[in-house]
Amino acid sequence: MTTFIEKYKDDKGKKRDNKVVTIYKQYDGYPSGFGLDLSTFLSKGKVVNGIGMDDEFVFNGMGCLAAQVVSEFKEGPGGIYLYRGGTKDCGEAYMYEIIIDNETMELTMKCMEVGYMDKNDKLVNKTRTLFSGTPKEMMEFCTEEAIKV
Repeated sequence: MTTFIEKYKDDKGKKRDNKVVTIYKQYDGYPSGFGLDLSTFLSKGKVVNGIGMDDEFVFNGMGCLAAQVVSEFKEGPGGIYLYRGGTKDCGEAYMYEIIIDNETMELTMKCMEVGYMDKNDKLVNKTRTLFSGTPKEMMEFCTEEAIKV
């Protein structure tokens, strides 16, 4: 499950979150699978507000970024599904958030584990954050996770 979120200030200057879209990707959703693929793709570009005349790979805001992610990973029927706004429970083990701060145009990725075993081998039915940082940092985290597997 991956949710695309843009952070912005409303008319009164209060910080708000807009959950643009959520995608559910069947199979390989763990960090060393889709997490690595997603962070690798996102690290190739930068977020902008307006398209220039250079050849640089860019995401023109969150709507453009989300559309490019779907275009990159969708291969025919099934596999990837779109949901409006926030998350939907699909029995996923990992959740990702792709966050753009519209003020700074910074891109952040988060990786969360849904339900996990505690140190006493008991299932904890909560979500915990495993990683938060830039796409390049996420690539390193996901690569380390792949080595553990």
